Parts: sequence; C-alpha cells; structure tokens
Amino acid sequence: MKVLVLYAHPVETSFNAGMHRTIVERLTAAGHDVDDCDLYAEDFDPRLTRAERLDYHNQRSPADPAAPYVERLLKAEALVLSYPVWNYGFPAILKGFFDRVFLPGVSFKLVDGQAQPSLHNIRKLAAVTTYGGGRFRAMLMGDPPRRLVKRMLRATIKPGASVSYLAHYSMNLSTDETRAAFLAKVAARMDEF
Repeated sequence: MKVLVLYAHPVETSFNAGMHRTIVERLTAAGHDVDDCDLYAEDFDPRLTRAERLDYHNQRSPADPAAPYVERLLKAEALVLSYPVWNYGFPAILKGFFDRVFLPGVSFKLVDGQAQPSLHNIRKLAAVTTYGGGRFRAMLMGDPPRRLVKRMLRATIKPGASVSYLAHYSMNLSTDETRAAFLAKVAARMDEF
C-alpha cells in the first residue's frame, strides 16, 4: 500500500522524531511504499496566501505552490500523521498543510453549496501523537486533535476506512519505560498496518 506519512516536529532529537523513525521503518519493513513527508525538513510553508484564498474554489494549476503536496496526497492509499499536540491542537505547520492541501476538488467537492467528502483514495488513517498533559486534561478541553482525526478526517476519507489514534499522554511526566512501551505499541500497530 502507498502510505503518505505526514510528520510535524522541528527537533530531530525529540521523542517525536524517534516515533517518526519507528513509523517509517516499520511500514517499510512491512512492505508498504512509504512517502515520508517531513514538513519541517521540506520547509513547507503553512501560510495560506492571499492569492490562494482568493483562488480557493477554483481549479488549481500545476504551478500552484501546494500542487506537489496535492499530488502526493492523491497518490496515497493510506495516511499516517505523526505530530505532537501543542496548545490542544496540531502544530501550525500541520494545520497549514490541511488549510493549503485539503482543497475543494481534492478532499471535498462543493455540490449545491454543500461540501461532499471526496478523499476516497485514503483507505486507512492513523494518527500517532504525544501530549504534554494528561488524558483527563485533554478530555476537559474536548481533546480537539482526537476529534479532528476521528471525526473530521474520518468523514473526509473513504467511507468505512480504518482510523486509529495512538496517543502518549503526560509526556511531561513520562519515563524511559513509558516511552519505550508507547514506541512498542506504535511499532506493533505499524507492523499490522
């Protein structure tokens, strides 16, 4: 399966970087064709420009700055997100990816003013993330990243597609043992992907 991995963390020595390496290594070892999109390493610009917003509902040309990312998304059969939760949300660079790449005609179609999901090439979705705080605190805030993955992205991809959400909560209190256990869980999930 062709898997697009979207990775969003700026520090190559972070625990998130280790998670990302585990994801890519295990998916590759399992025989998947992995397109590893490290948004920071690729210097992805998350800012939706004025011109892009004005042209948002029009067919984009191959010269559009987001066109290579749209092409990669449309070639994928599965999507794996690897990121930390910051301020109860996606890192800005990942949010910007959704703003600039999940366009009309790409992730949805407008029919009589209504959005109809159309990213049906994506048959599997997984999010692998970390939270500084605990699960209870995230639940009190409504856990926006989990809801965005389990509801919004689920509704955008192929109906009935497999969606999983793996989160290591309480990173601020984590230990070598808790991090190792979470990495083992991530590795096992990617082996089964």
